[in-house]
Amino acid sequence: MGKSLEDLLQAAGNPVNMLRNAQIGAHVYPVVPAEYTNWRDEQRAWQQSCVLFNQSYHMTDMYVKGPDGLRLLSDLGINTFKGFVPDKAKQFVACNYDGYVIGDVILFYLEKDLFNLVGRPPIHNWVTYHAQKGKYNVTLERDERSAARQGGDTNRKVYRFQVQGPNAMKLTDKLLGKPAPDLKFFNMTTITIAGKQVRALRHGMVGQPGWELFGPWADGDAVKAAIVEAGKEFGLRLVGARAYSSNTLESGWIPSPMPAVYSGEKMKEYRQWLPATGFEANSSLGGSFYSNNIEDYYLTPYDLGYGYIVKFDHDFIGRAALEKVAANPPRQKVTLALNNDDVTAAISTMFKKTGRAKYFDFPSAVYSTTPFDKVMRDGKTVGVSTWVGYSSNEGKMLTLAIVDKEFAHPGTEVTFVWGEEGGGSKKPTVEPHVQTEIRAIVSPVPYSEVAREHYRPQQNAASIR
Repeated sequence: MGKSLEDLLQAAGNPVNMLRNAQIGAHVYPVVPAEYTNWRDEQRAWQQSCVLFNQSYHMTDMYVKGPDGLRLLSDLGINTFKGFVPDKAKQFVACNYDGYVIGDVILFYLEKDLFNLVGRPPIHNWVTYHAQKGKYNVTLERDERSAARQGGDTNRKVYRFQVQGPNAMKLTDKLLGKPAPDLKFFNMTTITIAGKQVRALRHGMVGQPGWELFGPWADGDAVKAAIVEAGKEFGLRLVGARAYSSNTLESGWIPSPMPAVYSGEKMKEYRQWLPATGFEANSSLGGSFYSNNIEDYYLTPYDLGYGYIVKFDHDFIGRAALEKVAANPPRQKVTLALNNDDVTAAISTMFKKTGRAKYFDFPSAVYSTTPFDKVMRDGKTVGVSTWVGYSSNEGKMLTLAIVDKEFAHPGTEVTFVWGEEGGGSKKPTVEPHVQTEIRAIVSPVPYSEVAREHYRPQQNAASIR
């Protein structure tokens, strides 16, 4: 038997030290070109015309089949499952025993006793562990993301595209030769594109209407070609990997919570089950927020803005802990709009030989799997930033942050600390630098005016899974 995550943690002595010096950088969006045109115009298209996101390669898919599938998911998910029937989907969130988030994915109810979990791997691992450990009559089929596959094979079980933006419905009408189905959000139907049967999920990103389309891998090229052809008159742009990861800055979804698996006696058996080669064992921790206690990096559903998802109408792992904080969560998710002058001053240090700030990549400046930068007020830490980057639509450097409630009011002035203590770590994505303080204004989430005007929390959920 190979080494486990628990073996690595015992050898490292402290989970924080292990993750701080992990060699993997930010989450990878493989195969899709970095840019089809340029990332600025690709960003603008999701607010001004329409875009095609190719999500076929970077997410883990897992199929849960069997008469106990719904019971398994209900035992783990903070969501309600009342009224959850085939041809519906939901953002599925699971916690550890202390109510801290392990991860979130999109859960598709494909047909009777058949479910599909799509997103980052921590949820798939947690569900697999309980399916094997518990008495559930289910079978699991896992389709790994392309970055985790051996031998360079990038083919998947299904293709997955999103068509989003203000012209998305017009494009769909043209594709179908008739008005698109009038579905409620996160409901599914089957449509025909290029003679192929396509599953269509009514989705939305940054406040705009749209679809997630998926079907057998062999049909993907034909479906994509039809979408591209129909989209020419509507300003469709294909979005590359660079722009793709930045759309969350406008929608407000935090894609990178620390999987809350690294501590706790109840979680030890799970850590012994997780391999030393897995996602949790190799994820990197980055940013200016420092604590030797790994639990200071854990987040609750309320921190992430998932209070509307938590439903105490069933028993699930973490319920008792969440009931204690449900009435008055201490922190709130916000957007921070960074001060233009301070950002450009930090960037200008690139033209000096010494005293350089940490490099800002564009449009996403995230350089670790789980970023945690410090947010301060009057010299005191009042929150953490978990995602940072540039929006061409807003002309701003933005971050998604979680702050103490007393500082969450829009207009509050805070300080964002950029860069790592002591100039860096052993992560290859971190060069020698000096920490830099950048003024910021607490702002609404989502930040996009369009998204705020049409806002329902789940409409912006998991937009860059």
